[in-house]
Amino acid sequence: MPTFTTTTIMSSQNNNLNLHQFKINPTTQSNIVTINVGGQIFQTTEETLTLAGPKSLFSQLSELSQLGPHFIDRDPELFSILLSLLRTGSLPSKAKSFDLQDLIEESKFYKIESLLVNSLSNPSQFDSFNLEKTLILPLNSRDTASAVATTPFGILHVSHGSKITSFDWSLQNKSTTLTQFTAIDSMLAISPNLVAVGATDFSGLQILDLQKKGFVLETLNWENVTKSGSTVQAIGSSNDLLFTSFESNFFPVTEIGHYEIFGADLDSAIPATKLKWVESYNVVMASGSHSGPSGVLGNVKFWDVRSGNVVWEFKEKVDCFSDITVSDNLSSIFKVGVNSGEVFYADLRKLGSEGNDSWVCLGDKRKVGNVKKEGVGCKIEAHGNQVFCSKGGNIELWSEVVMDSSRKREEGLPERVFRKNWMGRVKDMEGSRVTNLAFGGNKMFVTRKDRQSVEVWQSSGRGF
Repeated sequence: MPTFTTTTIMSSQNNNLNLHQFKINPTTQSNIVTINVGGQIFQTTEETLTLAGPKSLFSQLSELSQLGPHFIDRDPELFSILLSLLRTGSLPSKAKSFDLQDLIEESKFYKIESLLVNSLSNPSQFDSFNLEKTLILPLNSRDTASAVATTPFGILHVSHGSKITSFDWSLQNKSTTLTQFTAIDSMLAISPNLVAVGATDFSGLQILDLQKKGFVLETLNWENVTKSGSTVQAIGSSNDLLFTSFESNFFPVTEIGHYEIFGADLDSAIPATKLKWVESYNVVMASGSHSGPSGVLGNVKFWDVRSGNVVWEFKEKVDCFSDITVSDNLSSIFKVGVNSGEVFYADLRKLGSEGNDSWVCLGDKRKVGNVKKEGVGCKIEAHGNQVFCSKGGNIELWSEVVMDSSRKREEGLPERVFRKNWMGRVKDMEGSRVTNLAFGGNKMFVTRKDRQSVEVWQSSGRGF
């Protein structure tokens, strides 16, 4: 049972004496820590300081508090910002008037950079409907971006020509690494400093340590029966597995799919040029297309990596995809028709059911099947509960509208409705065709044809 004391304060107002009584818990008083930063006195609690983690300087200050006020020869205004971050979990509004690099350096001194990263680049702060182009990152190269890879908290790697330029989570610092590739076609971030890279004209998949100037940690090769080199078509990953498509072969840690081309049966061995893990179903989607005399053909296969079997398969012959993606959150596959340029979806929950393997057009159904090739070059990616699709230099945002659950079809699943929004302001869309869409932290990254730079899209109103 806590013990309380009573303190009486007398104040004079309009010549009358007012008595105010309040209670103070003495255990709270003994928990107060006094810190002198650059001549300015701060007071906080031991509980607040320990929120910084055991390795931080704040935690050490808590331990030293028994020896009296501790002096730190640092900027008191920056300390005030970081102390507020500890107290509330977010930066105060006055932080906008400070230089971000100064805050980063100060957070490193106190060893709480991870808290600052979480505050400024937390993926949960990504607001799809409020994105605006806020920054242009130059690549300082004659080559345009060929592949983009990101980490969950916004570290960015961009391949251009034989180089990889990396930006830290704050986008304030960058470094460039020279690789053995003439050009990189596929890249995946394994960790903040490790990337898997491959090319369609260079044999083998390489794991590079960018912190060590591109040191090759591992090279993975596969040879087919003709002993030809293993050029990489696509790279993907789950939480603990790395997937790679070599030429006409799908090859994760062990080979689970192997196809050779025989005669005119080309669509049986179309290379997988996109690999996406679907965690909820424990399968990986491998998709690829091929342009031939009869038009663009493609296939989409979902592999169970445990058994090595194909669970579902689509064979694309009418309005094949220009690009395709899968959304675990929405339990759907999305594609852009290469002829129509329209967005389609297929519900993963219905795959395998009789008559339910067909695509549903979200746009103008009258365009389906035409041969105008309006979808050539379009890109589509899923992020969170939304789908982003580029159309030339513009970007569409598709989201599902929640409908009345009583509106059900015969198969028992609610009817699904998706709505389209155009992204950004008019001036944001000034540019050539979009070539890459990527997401990291609370940002979207966009590259364009013939541009030696990366666009950063962020929610409007963000402090940095």
